[in-house]
Amino acid sequence: MLVTPAYAQSAAGGGEILMSILPFVLIFVIMYFLIIRPQRTQMKKREEMLKNVRRGDQVVTGGGVLGKVTKVIDDGELEVEIADGVKVRLVRSLIADVRVKSEPVKE
Repeated sequence: MLVTPAYAQSAAGGGEILMSILPFVLIFVIMYFLIIRPQRTQMKKREEMLKNVRRGDQVVTGGGVLGKVTKVIDDGELEVEIADGVKVRLVRSLIADVRVKSEPVKE
């Protein structure tokens, strides 16, 4: 049985498809290790930081206001003293940074 030219060309085309897709796969792998993976670890660190905010911590809000946590109201809100006698309620996710961690509460 003889191989026709059309069949021979279609059999060789499988390698061409692989070679045309390979650069896109390599770009995705590089982007995963350079962008996506570090961003996930950074998000996990931020979530952990926000979860561990407690009374006495000095925090920086998203607007740049410095304050001291006086009360943890619930999982989503905190009471922060931004000046002597001036207390505001903040949503926990609006905290940009925890500057000074307080000592753990002794039981």
